[in-house]
Amino acid sequence: MEKHINKVKLFSGRGSRYLSEKIAEEFGLPLGDATFSHYSDGEFQPSLNESVRGTDIFIIQSTFPPQENLIELCLMIDAAKRASAHKVVAVIPYYGLARQDRKDKPRVPIAAKMVADILTAVGADRVMTMDLHAPQIQGFFSIPVDHLDASVIFIPYIQNLKLPRLKFAAPDIGASKRVRFFAQAMNVEMVICDKERKIANEVASMTVIGDVEGYDIVLVDDICDTANTLCKAAQLLKEKGARSVRAVCTHPVLSGSAYERIESSELDELVVTDTIPIKQIGKKIHVLSASKLFASAIRNVIDHSSISSLFSIEQSFQQKLNV
Repeated sequence: MEKHINKVKLFSGRGSRYLSEKIAEEFGLPLGDATFSHYSDGEFQPSLNESVRGTDIFIIQSTFPPQENLIELCLMIDAAKRASAHKVVAVIPYYGLARQDRKDKPRVPIAAKMVADILTAVGADRVMTMDLHAPQIQGFFSIPVDHLDASVIFIPYIQNLKLPRLKFAAPDIGASKRVRFFAQAMNVEMVICDKERKIANEVASMTVIGDVEGYDIVLVDDICDTANTLCKAAQLLKEKGARSVRAVCTHPVLSGSAYERIESSELDELVVTDTIPIKQIGKKIHVLSASKLFASAIRNVIDHSSISSLFSIEQSFQQKLNV
């Protein structure tokens, strides 16, 4: 890769600076110099303070609220293209608005598709992200999408816990495919918590499908927003006889009273990645960094190597993260 490294630069938006610095350190390059000017009405303008002509640019920015994080990413892509960058890759650890991925009732937008169109229109040549809410969102793009899988981060952690009677659980039907991958990778069984939701962010009822008595249960999901579903599932699993209940969730949205809800819940632990910054430090929340995984993926893109090889079950999970 050394012959290509002089033609690569990493830049960061302000929302993901904390993660970008770790990715750059793992990758072995300093972050590019960028500044942001502000007008009195709140309008802002990014500026790339070094030449990017002919280089491959990786701009790292999650698009969690406020939505100006998305606008900032788009402005930086536009600035790089207008400065004659060879290629611009949008590295979006958390792809915001992904829950609006279909028209499930009349007169609503498909926001995930709209964001894909915007990123393409402003000049992104490629997108790199992790654990989309729905994998088929990749089909909204007409440019390559590298869809990273956080299982490569979570599975070694779970293995190190050495839980004697492990089962994985889906907090709802929608998470069952994701949970099945974890269960197959570790050769254990899975159960499903079937929930009924009448309005967004509020669970009306929940039942458990499968035997959990005496087992150490690990709930798996892509997003933890209000934590209402996870906490209700943990309570129900404990009532059904689970010995311990913990959860792994890629993106810690953690809105509203999520932090307080988690701390007072039956969850033994919530393990998340740093795709979104944690606002409060809690006894039950454990953060694993995605920086090494993204650095590996960026290196593979530059070398024109396989991205999917990072997630081969046959290989050692720790070996996949070596940079």
